[in-house]
Amino acid sequence: MSALVGNRVVLRPIVEADAPALREMRAAPEVEVWWGVADERWPLDDDPGTTPLAVETEGEVAGYIQFTEENDPDYRHAGIDLFLGPRHLGRGLGTDALHTLIRHLVEDRGHHRLTIDPAVDNEPAVRCYERAGFRRVGVMHAYWRDHRTGDWRDALSMELVEDLGRVTGDLRSGPPGAAEGPA
Repeated sequence: MSALVGNRVVLRPIVEADAPALREMRAAPEVEVWWGVADERWPLDDDPGTTPLAVETEGEVAGYIQFTEENDPDYRHAGIDLFLGPRHLGRGLGTDALHTLIRHLVEDRGHHRLTIDPAVDNEPAVRCYERAGFRRVGVMHAYWRDHRTGDWRDALSMELVEDLGRVTGDLRSGPPGAAEGPA
């Protein structure tokens, strides 16, 4: 897979030199709370059904984004997960990374439905996903086990479905209404 270019990010295949920076980002409290402790082989030996990509900005690895695909024609869709390192939060890079990957999954891979499932209480992630065009579908109760406490936690089911014209019209310029300012 070749690199995918957004406004401010490049999504590209992960290389061995990326692993230390990505492991460090994932171990940061702001990320580990949601992603858990990484296996020592991660991200180089991850789930074979996942396509992992480095999020790069200004020549520096800023985070990680991955997608999975369900290719059964009766259930076709793609799922996305991502994180940015703490230094890269709050700058719009996550939204740009999502727009870049959405464009690829829709235009190049032919998906009409995309999903993402943040923890219910991961409010910054939920806001980012909504800016990228995802809509809340519902709550998946006791969906994931918190590695710190062992408690089962809820996740928010979010999707972007083919009213994608409103999102893919020009993903490089942001979601609809972005230029209009606050409501």
